[in-house]
Amino acid sequence: MEAFDALMGGFAIALQPTTLMWGFVGCFVGTLVGVLPGIGPALTIALLLPLTYHVPATSMFVMFAGIYYGAAYGGSTTSILLNTPGESSAVVTALEGNKMARQGRAGQALATAAIGSFVAGTIGTLALTFVAPWVVEAALAFGPAEYFSLMVLSVVAVSAVLGNSMLRGLVALSLGLLLGMVGVDLQTGQARFTFGRPELLDGIEVTVAAVGLFAVGEALYLAWQGRESKAGEVMKMSGSLWMSKQDWARSWKAWFRGAFFGFPIGAMPAGGAELPTLLSYYTEKKLSKHPEEFGHGAIEGVAGPEAANNAAAAGVLMPLLTLGIPTSATAAIMLSAFEGYGIQTGPQLFSQQGSLVWTLIASLYIGNVILLVLNLPLVSLWVKLLKIPPPWLYAGIIVISTAGVYGAGNSVFNVGLLFVFGLLGYIMRRFDFPAAPLIVGLILAPLGEQSMRQALTISQGDWSTFFTRPLSGSLMLVAALLLVVPALWKLWRAGSKR
Repeated sequence: MEAFDALMGGFAIALQPTTLMWGFVGCFVGTLVGVLPGIGPALTIALLLPLTYHVPATSMFVMFAGIYYGAAYGGSTTSILLNTPGESSAVVTALEGNKMARQGRAGQALATAAIGSFVAGTIGTLALTFVAPWVVEAALAFGPAEYFSLMVLSVVAVSAVLGNSMLRGLVALSLGLLLGMVGVDLQTGQARFTFGRPELLDGIEVTVAAVGLFAVGEALYLAWQGRESKAGEVMKMSGSLWMSKQDWARSWKAWFRGAFFGFPIGAMPAGGAELPTLLSYYTEKKLSKHPEEFGHGAIEGVAGPEAANNAAAAGVLMPLLTLGIPTSATAAIMLSAFEGYGIQTGPQLFSQQGSLVWTLIASLYIGNVILLVLNLPLVSLWVKLLKIPPPWLYAGIIVISTAGVYGAGNSVFNVGLLFVFGLLGYIMRRFDFPAAPLIVGLILAPLGEQSMRQALTISQGDWSTFFTRPLSGSLMLVAALLLVVPALWKLWRAGSKR
């Protein structure tokens, strides 16, 4: 009942005209960036981070949530009409969705994707509403040692899952931890790694680093990549958007199965949206009464993966809000936004910022309805947007990033820092180093250092406190398993192939 009462309070704020407007803007912008290939939610939220200096936290996070959900919705449009997934989680949708479009059934493919996204997004948000308080209740037993162990688990999980190589993830993470040490040491008051620059005494601003790495760096990478890439053929919209009775009968079970794949896997530290979409697709192929249609435009192959994708989006918010663990690049950027407001995610978030959290969760319900209303009527507009020349997008991203960072603090030094991080972001993207671990390291380094020092002060310098305390030791064990198990699995598979 407490969760229900808190949710009703969240709805009271989320339904206020101003908050509702921010939610609508987020949903519209999110769908737009989901439609445009290469412009994902992480880049968009990074681009808007300078607004955190001027917009209240509640309104900002409602908009960010709308962008996150909207991008998950919008990604299906490019997958179906262009056969170009904007996000890796939308790859599976393209397998059957584009085949349906080529058969003149683009309308039905978009409809089952939109309705499935609504159903699964609602189920995922319900799960977030009633499961998150249990997670928080268990996590309130955390002390300094447990917080440090949680930080270790966070950085290991992020470096392990946000990239194709754990080694590259750990390199990016280490660089982030090093940059997080810049500024004044909170214990001794000594300046560290500032090179005599007073602008660095407060540390490197996470907003500047995130916008540089994700927005400027991504724009530079896309511009470089655009020299060799060729635009795909945009399928024309034909036929009705209404689904037939047979389409409904073949889709509704896939929606629910996809939702139950998406949320729990998305909530895991090593989850994400790619695995549940694949599992959903193969499950639907096995259970379908029309397996011969798979590979040629089976509607279940669109309904299930799209539902799993959107349920996973709600699942990703669970570890972010309850434990402060980001399991996707977008979640890492949202973590930096919390940092910008001076809000620490984790077990204390629900008690210290309860109004913000429950308004955010309530806005997810409202956003699902807004997106269902937006998606289908505006399909023709989204198709036209696919024809925007890419160079215009890249130039716009860089101009907006520069103006936003300069306007936030009127600092030319920060603008220079923005382009340093932009160049670093381009190099990392070019050589397949994930940027999200760097941001997470930058955020968690000072928090982890403080928790570690507090724990050692309490234990009188005994390092074993991180392993002998049951909860702290369990978190360290999970972190160790995340480091060791993938490597052992690869060795075992390599040995079995010989």
